[in-house]
Amino acid sequence: MADKHASARKRARQNEQRRQRNTRLRSALRTAVKKVVVAADAGDVAAATAELPLAVRTLGKASSKGIVHKNHAARKISRLTRRVNALVAARS
Repeated sequence: MADKHASARKRARQNEQRRQRNTRLRSALRTAVKKVVVAADAGDVAAATAELPLAVRTLGKASSKGIVHKNHAARKISRLTRRVNALVAARS
């Protein structure tokens, strides 16, 4: 770090910690959403319905922490829910 002031060095450390935290959360979010999508594509109703609440929870947390915009999270939740509900309805 070529920062001259202690406060700038501290800010650089904080930014790096936040970047890493955001990356982890975003990765977990994508994984949770992908599990639902893969299960739905495979036609696995049980897996899709089991993974959906986890994906919704992850999206909500990411939204509240500012990782994704709240409208982005709401749109994803809506689309995933409709997809799983359609899958369940098709199996009934």
